[in-house]
Amino acid sequence: MHRDKFEFGSFVLNPGQRTLSRAGSPINLGSRAMDILCVLASANGEPVSKDVLMARVWHGVVVEENNIQVHVSALRKALDENDGAESFVVTIPGRGYRLLGVKGAARANPAPQRPSIAVLPFVNMSSDPEQDYFADGMVEDIVSGLSRIKWLSVMARSSTFCYKGKAIDVRHVGRDLEVRFLLQGSVRKSGDLLRITAQLIDAQAGAQLWTERYDRPLGDVFAIQDEIAMSVIGAIEPGLRRIEIERVRRTRPESLDAYDLTLQALPFIYKLMPAGSAAAIPLLDRALELEPDYPFAHAALGWCLHVRFGRGGLDENDRTEAVKHALVAVSGASDDATTLAIAALVIWFDAHDLNKAFELFERALAISPSSHVALSASSVALAWSGRAELAIERAQRALQLSPFDPLILAYQGLACANFHLERYEEACSAARRAIESNSEFSVPYTYLTAALVRLGKLEEAKSTARTVLERDPAFSIRRFAVTVGVAPEVFSGFADAWRAAGLPE
Repeated sequence: MHRDKFEFGSFVLNPGQRTLSRAGSPINLGSRAMDILCVLASANGEPVSKDVLMARVWHGVVVEENNIQVHVSALRKALDENDGAESFVVTIPGRGYRLLGVKGAARANPAPQRPSIAVLPFVNMSSDPEQDYFADGMVEDIVSGLSRIKWLSVMARSSTFCYKGKAIDVRHVGRDLEVRFLLQGSVRKSGDLLRITAQLIDAQAGAQLWTERYDRPLGDVFAIQDEIAMSVIGAIEPGLRRIEIERVRRTRPESLDAYDLTLQALPFIYKLMPAGSAAAIPLLDRALELEPDYPFAHAALGWCLHVRFGRGGLDENDRTEAVKHALVAVSGASDDATTLAIAALVIWFDAHDLNKAFELFERALAISPSSHVALSASSVALAWSGRAELAIERAQRALQLSPFDPLILAYQGLACANFHLERYEEACSAARRAIESNSEFSVPYTYLTAALVRLGKLEEAKSTARTVLERDPAFSIRRFAVTVGVAPEVFSGFADAWRAAGLPE
């Protein structure tokens, strides 16, 4: 269970807000040192290996091992200077690091615990390494199917990819991700034939609950995904009503080539800047030529066109086309939470139809309460609409499910909402996390600029504002208002801070 806070010695750590205090006084930590402290605290006094720290803190970034030592030293210095001679972070030779004296405080109103699962990256057993995207797409669809089950908490795919290509201990992974069950598998694609293996593991016991191998024609890929999802559900909850199993079934594209093109476009969709989205647009156009009624492809194309509109010149044709594709997507996607959420955000940004957008967000969350896309996307729309507390609640839930979200929407929702609530330290922290996740994306720098102004750090704010213009030379306050300026009481606070930092009107 995720905890609101941890206590050790006279310190209190709040991972959700990323704050550390002693006797009510805040303690400043660097971002990586804070990450390491959160990982150590969540281990409940157990040792945490260097491999786990590398996976959890740097999640896929290749860094030297001495990076851990540098940040652990900084963490020790901060803790030891503020609490006397006692060392809270100790080295366990051959095993890693351990945080001493942790007392976890449960939530004041604890939510009922649900069964939890993470789907690990499927191994690409094909001879062609470029087929990795197909194996990744299998995981994405299985996660989407499982996320439709209301009683099941499903970790987002992006949070498990730090384990890709690595030998793992299932007990450690289960503890690191705070899930009870793990699904592992492999995919071998050869011509028109598929071999897919899958196994469900009880991570607490380290025991295999179910395993299966599928040798099928490529055209059966969607049926296999459904079979795996339903078998997992059946293994977790033997007495599950049939109606719940049927919830995993979703409308599938008829064309496998259209599906394949959409999978190829996914990495570019996460770029969030026009140059990155440009590579996805022709792939999605081709997918829709093959299957004109493919809802997710429409939603994804709408998102890419929104990116090009908002940060590529405010071409009215891009705005019109983005909204058109979003509306087509939701007209035939009543059962896919991700499609609904992406389309809702486009409609919120570019049509400013708030009622329609929030109706779609609620539909998405009714279908899949574990949809990190719906939670994080709606947090951004809620924050800019002035509904800050609900925005923070959804963003934090999204980060529990997907702490390594490539779209970084949850951090944006947290940054905007906390700024509006005048919690400027928290806004700074969220903006910095977004920047660490995608340093080429211009928008998090705008949040950071505004928060730094309010904290009185004007020179640092001006430096960050210059980075905004490096990433997005055409940035202006008026242009930014075109997409997010739906609530003047929210936008005016940012606009005043940006002017103070020297960003152009």
